[in-house]
Amino acid sequence: MAYTRGDRLQQYEILGVLGRGGMGEVYHARDTVLGREVAIKVSFSQFTARFKREAGVIASLNHPNICTLFEAGPDYLVMELVEGPTLADRLKSGPFPVDEALEIARQIAAALEAAHEKPVIHRDLKPANIKIRPDGLVKVLDFGLAKNREPDPDNDATVTMGMSVAGTIMGTPAYMSPEQARGLDVDRRSDIWAYGVLLYEMTTGKRLFDGPTLTDILASVVAKDVSFDDAPSKVRRLLRICVEKDPRKRLRDIGEAWRHIGEEPISVAAPVPDRSLTVAARWGAVAAAAVLAAVA
Repeated sequence: MAYTRGDRLQQYEILGVLGRGGMGEVYHARDTVLGREVAIKVSFSQFTARFKREAGVIASLNHPNICTLFEAGPDYLVMELVEGPTLADRLKSGPFPVDEALEIARQIAAALEAAHEKPVIHRDLKPANIKIRPDGLVKVLDFGLAKNREPDPDNDATVTMGMSVAGTIMGTPAYMSPEQARGLDVDRRSDIWAYGVLLYEMTTGKRLFDGPTLTDILASVVAKDVSFDDAPSKVRRLLRICVEKDPRKRLRDIGEAWRHIGEEPISVAAPVPDRSLTVAARWGAVAAAAVLAAVA
C-alpha cells in the first residue's frame, strides 16, 4: 500500500517519501505518541515470523554508528531518521582524500564489529546503506536485515526486507562476496569483503567490480583477478586481506583491520652497535668496580 502526506500508519503520521525501491518504499514520518521523526520502510509483502525474530535481535544493537531499529510491524520497519547524504551520494563527486576515507572506514568497521559480536551480519553493505551526518558521524543502515539465518529448504540466499524468491540471489552484486554470489551461506567474512570493496571505491573513485549486465558483474566477483595498484599505498595491505576470494584466507575479525593500515612493509637491517659507546661503557664499569674495591 502506498501512502501520501497526512496518511496514518498506526501511530505514525506520514510526512513524505524518502525513497522507493524494488522491495518497498521508505517514508519520512512523525511518531505522534513519542513526538519524534522517524523513517519507515514499508514492504510490498508481509514479513515472516522468522524475520520479526531477526528484527528483534537487530533492535538490541546499541551503537552510535548503527541506525537504530525501533519497531517491526507486519509489513513495515520503523527506524531512526538519519539526516545527511549517503556514501553513494558523496562518491558522485569522486574519491575521498585517504585520511577522510579512513575515518569513514573506521566508523563503518566499528559498526560491523559491534554487530558481529552479537552475532549479526549485514549481508548488503554498500554505499547506499551508509549515511554521513552533517557532523561527520557515520551511520550504517539496514543492519542485519538482509540475512535469513534459519534453514530454509527452498531458499538459503540473501533476503532483503524479509522477502525471498526461491533460487534467487538478492542483494547488490558489485559488493557481494564470491561465496554470496554463488548463493552459498555466508558469515561475517562476507561483510569484510564488502568493507574492502567500499574502501577501494572511496579511495579511488572507481568500482572494483562492474560490468554492463548483472551476469558480468557476478562473473567478475567470482573470477576476476583484482589489482590494488591504483589505491593509496596506505590501504593496499588492508584491501588485499579483505578482498580475498578464498574466505579462509580473508581477514576474520574486522576489529583487526587497523593492524593492516600503513605503508608497504620495508625490510630494515638490525642496527649496528656503536663500538665506541660499548667500549666506554665497559671501561666505566671497570672504573666503578675499582672505586668500590678501594672503599672496601
